[in-house]
Amino acid sequence: MTHVIELEGVAKRYDSAGAPALGPLDLGVAQGEALAVTGPSGSGKSTLLNLVAGLDKPTQGAVTVAGRRIDRLSEHALARFRREQVGMVFQFFNLLDDLTVADNIRLPAQLTGTARKKAAARTVELMEILGIQQHARAYPGRLSGGERQRVAVARALVNRPSLLLADEPTGALDTASGHDVRELLVDLHRGGQTIVLVTHDLALAEACASRTIHLVDGQVALDTPAQALR
Repeated sequence: MTHVIELEGVAKRYDSAGAPALGPLDLGVAQGEALAVTGPSGSGKSTLLNLVAGLDKPTQGAVTVAGRRIDRLSEHALARFRREQVGMVFQFFNLLDDLTVADNIRLPAQLTGTARKKAAARTVELMEILGIQQHARAYPGRLSGGERQRVAVARALVNRPSLLLADEPTGALDTASGHDVRELLVDLHRGGQTIVLVTHDLALAEACASRTIHLVDGQVALDTPAQALR
């Protein structure tokens, strides 16, 4: 089994005198797996996501993503690795309001040096897949929450990342928009995309994930396959 994520003896401390915010723990996420991470506030969910994304480094242990020990990379190398291998979707979209939808989606491809025509073709492809092609020249502020989250997902996928990270992707959405994004994540998983989803919404985790881990005080309290949730 090929693992996109491997954490070995990983722990993160923000206070040397206190308990770790996360771990120590071992965790593997297989290629094509959709993993939901749940747990109360302060349980270590965001810390886990930040370590996997290379936004933070562990106090101890090894973090391997897409075959690379990212905890050993320089900041410059990490930034490039994220652009090429990791797509990120956030609760509040993090779109650039002064860029059009198409320009927002295309930006990560430009940052990795993708040829203009290739980046444009990939942008059009994703807009058509996600049903937002009619908004190509619109600005994010003119879109609904669900539409903006679709733009954010397209932007996250433009470089064909090995891993998609989603941090509370429906947390800022109304019920209807949240349902649309949930179905989008389900479709991405069915298409073979490896996903790690952090959420407080157990219904979202059950619908989208092939496996759920529940964190409590920085430790994995439950590790449950999807069939056991249904």
